[in-house]
Amino acid sequence: MFRIIRGVCVCAVAGLMLVTTVASAQEKKDKDKAAPAQEKKAKPADLDKIPKAVMDALKSKFPKVEIEKWVKETENNQGIYELEGVQDGKKCEADIREDGTILNFEKEFPANNLPAAVKKAVEAKYPKAKMKEVLECTEVKDKKETLTGYEIVVETADKKEAELTIAPDGKVLEDSADQPKDDKKDEKKKDEKKDEKKAEKK
Repeated sequence: MFRIIRGVCVCAVAGLMLVTTVASAQEKKDKDKAAPAQEKKAKPADLDKIPKAVMDALKSKFPKVEIEKWVKETENNQGIYELEGVQDGKKCEADIREDGTILNFEKEFPANNLPAAVKKAVEAKYPKAKMKEVLECTEVKDKKETLTGYEIVVETADKKEAELTIAPDGKVLEDSADQPKDDKKDEKKKDEKKDEKKAEKK
């Protein structure tokens, strides 16, 4: 009788150890599968295709920038590079001609430091909205920099996302909610094309 009980106990312990080992192995396998997702963002593999004049201009504004996305557009028969990146953990963007002329640039800006008129405009458009991202927009003309406004991404009270461009005096220059549906579709297609180009480059 005691031998039977002892045998049952041994089997039970062995079974428990086997289950634990299998569970641990499965957990390790799951962690290994998840590991790649924790890698830092991949950089474009072809940064060397960006002209030196463009890179020098970008570095003059954002010396420590890490480029995450870029695309070349043509406007008035001139190549314009649209670059997005991060410097010191903050988002930054710039549009630069291939000869190195900076047309405009944007950098992440603390929402708390927005002018009172801009905060008031956001509240008037979207009461109780939460500001998720703010970029300070600067235009460059004849080497003179002019603050043109702020691009603000908000989460509305009903949990929808909207994007506003507001001048320093509080005037709403653009609101994604005011765009006709066709314009939004065209904009979405344009963004998708950009993403496709970026994916091809990678």
